[in-house]
Amino acid sequence: MSITPLMPVYPRCDFRPVRGDHCHLIGEDGRRYLDFAAGIAVNILGHSHPGLIGAIQRQAATLMHVSNLYGSPLGERLAQRLVDLSFADTVFFTNSGAEAVECAIKTARAYHSHVGNDHKFELITFNNAFHGRTMGTISASSQDKMHKGFLPLLPGFKYVEFDDLAAATAAIGPHTAGFLVEPVQGEGGIRPASQEFMAGLRHLADEHDLLLVLDEVQTGVCRTGTFYAYEQYGIVPDVVASAKGLGGGFPLGACLATEKAARGMVAGAHGSTYGGNPLAMAAGEAVLDAVGNDAFLVHVNAMSERLRTRLGQFIGNYPELFELVRGRGLMLGIKMKVEPRGFVAHLRENHQLLTVSSGDNTLRVVPPLVIDEAHIDEFMEKLSAAAASYAAEAMA
Repeated sequence: MSITPLMPVYPRCDFRPVRGDHCHLIGEDGRRYLDFAAGIAVNILGHSHPGLIGAIQRQAATLMHVSNLYGSPLGERLAQRLVDLSFADTVFFTNSGAEAVECAIKTARAYHSHVGNDHKFELITFNNAFHGRTMGTISASSQDKMHKGFLPLLPGFKYVEFDDLAAATAAIGPHTAGFLVEPVQGEGGIRPASQEFMAGLRHLADEHDLLLVLDEVQTGVCRTGTFYAYEQYGIVPDVVASAKGLGGGFPLGACLATEKAARGMVAGAHGSTYGGNPLAMAAGEAVLDAVGNDAFLVHVNAMSERLRTRLGQFIGNYPELFELVRGRGLMLGIKMKVEPRGFVAHLRENHQLLTVSSGDNTLRVVPPLVIDEAHIDEFMEKLSAAAASYAAEAMA
């Protein structure tokens, strides 16, 4: 048996999309699918947003890449816009979420090293978290399935239970540099952290001179109903890793930090060949043009409320399949009483509806943020028909 040209690390399904149309994808066979997966919470403007397409086309014809050896007018402008929209004083641009988290980890360690505390290098992270697929980010994640085949892991991480403030407090030791946490666990099952937990981590960080590092790769850029999810907790983080929706489908990530937290990130401390390239910066600007305003957030929250209400009313019709709905904004999860991957395949293959499975038996619903009521109606019709046929098959 010969290996495939594409390294076979993904168990790819039979759906082969070749074109996007707003909130739908069209397959190689011409069939049209409602996309409530959005490239795993990436395509926040859908698949054919004229502002994003136009910005990429114009920039591609002007200047795509020059390296970070030179000044970056586009990078400076996008960084300033992110600073204005967030807690941050400074931004480092990356190509992916994993790279943004790596930069966040290095920022936390560099902070303590800069002030002479080289012994403080350990980040407390949380069970069922997902921070990426690099060696550093799998080491920060407590999932055995991600560790298998890649041992030994990198040292410097201590795992405790998510949303357990007492456990986080007890884990603090002489080597602790800070906390790394998702405000809403994505791969872990769309599980939002409690107010007490997030506020408690901020208090512990202040009390012990630790950094509160948030992984907002999935929750950020309006996905949860505010520009970043930390805003809903009334706290200010020290470092935030961002990506996914930030480029609207173009590879773009960012590590945001306060001036204090970034004091160790001096010349030569970090770098990226492609990070912050002009083409990515143009995509990021186009995304912020569309989403960086109150009206867009009003829309996201209105659609979230409508979708969540209808899901809450619906799941009671199939108590053998569904348990509850949770999440924030348009990052919603339906906790199932059966393993969700079979149902995700059933939705896709039989009802042309795209969703994503996640941990804790959860069906992840992360549509483009530009959905309207007609898309919600279509989603609910397809979900209802799929649940009826899936339940019937299970009983047969």
